[in-house]
Amino acid sequence: MADRFRSTEGLIDALAAAEFDRPPALVSNAHITGLGVARALDAHGVSVIALDRAGDGAGSGDAVAHDGLAPPSDAVDYAGAVTYPLDDLDGFREDVEAIVDAAGTEAVAFGCMDEWALSYAEADPDGVRLPFAGSDTLDAVLNKSELYATCDALGVPYPETYRLAATAASGTREADAAVEEAADALGFPLVVKPELKRDFEEAFGTNVIEVGDRGEFEDVVAAAADEGIAVMAQKRVDIATGRDHSLASYVPPSGGDDALAVVGNAAVRYPRNFGTSCLVETAEEPAIEERALAVLDDAGYHGISEAEFVYDADREEFLLLDVNTRPWKWISLPVAAGANLPMAAYAAVTDATYESDGVEPTRWVYLRDYLSLLAGDDAFWDQLSAADWRRLVSGAFEREGNLTTGVYRPADPGPAAKLFETEFVDREYYCSC
Repeated sequence: MADRFRSTEGLIDALAAAEFDRPPALVSNAHITGLGVARALDAHGVSVIALDRAGDGAGSGDAVAHDGLAPPSDAVDYAGAVTYPLDDLDGFREDVEAIVDAAGTEAVAFGCMDEWALSYAEADPDGVRLPFAGSDTLDAVLNKSELYATCDALGVPYPETYRLAATAASGTREADAAVEEAADALGFPLVVKPELKRDFEEAFGTNVIEVGDRGEFEDVVAAAADEGIAVMAQKRVDIATGRDHSLASYVPPSGGDDALAVVGNAAVRYPRNFGTSCLVETAEEPAIEERALAVLDDAGYHGISEAEFVYDADREEFLLLDVNTRPWKWISLPVAAGANLPMAAYAAVTDATYESDGVEPTRWVYLRDYLSLLAGDDAFWDQLSAADWRRLVSGAFEREGNLTTGVYRPADPGPAAKLFETEFVDREYYCSC
């Protein structure tokens, strides 16, 4: 376990005294997703260095403040701060190169949010191996206009969407419609989405805005145009609650035919209809796997990804919403089911080996959100059994049964203890993933 979250200089000094028998993993950011990746790699003896930006607050000695949940884990060997890449990409590159140089060996990078994965690819630090495609390919997959054009070509269903002429100058494809035409075609409420999330999130604090009337719609589009951000109008899908599915996969450079993949059903979200996943189950949906891998193959993407589908009750079919070219919050589900995607990615760029023994039905729960839902939503019925709760409380779920968790593990108590610490003090919650 990392004994503290160090400053960049403190981390470099600590790594200079360390020895590694194979490339360590650099895991960024260092929160729930990073914790899942760290545990998956640690299970195969891979050393983990958790990297993140420093938090607010004072530290002591070479330690700096940080509220993420990964560093207290027994799966993390060292943890420390680096320059946040969206603030200073060159500074980020220099920090990572200095860390790798101090470690005395090359390292394998795992970006656990879009900005970290893209920044590792764009910065391309010396001594860092990337177990995923380069920045041009990442941009092609993450760009909604490009993604939906691929869906058109492959016959993969997606929500009715219009690229808007008012922001076409900032986009990568020609516009489909004027604001008035999109409003008439889609009706209200409708959803406004950016081609690329990063600038939109920075400007608006979210990656999607639902608008209820023409005035709101025109205001959001005008604001996006002022920021130089291309946006699209998308039909608000009548989503069947509990039927969201995603393909969790690692696609090697050889392509989708050799992919390691698991379909997960986000059976429960918190908040229920629009929040993040808090109970996910493996599922048998061959069409989702086929469509997602076809899109990834067409883009030439290799690496870990999550392809998100919703079920449209009106059209009675699954629609592709998005592809995340990185690990995500419930990455522990495929790992527990028998598809250790992080280890497969690590093995592809090192001398390590990994082969799945097969996938078993498994469920994943993030107890913080699941318990909040049980406590605060009278219409929600518990989907865990009495036996599940006994296994959770006793810790027996770590050894038996088909249930795993996002943070809570009695055999690795540090992250859950840190969550209690940050949850009940007057401090902003770090992030959802």
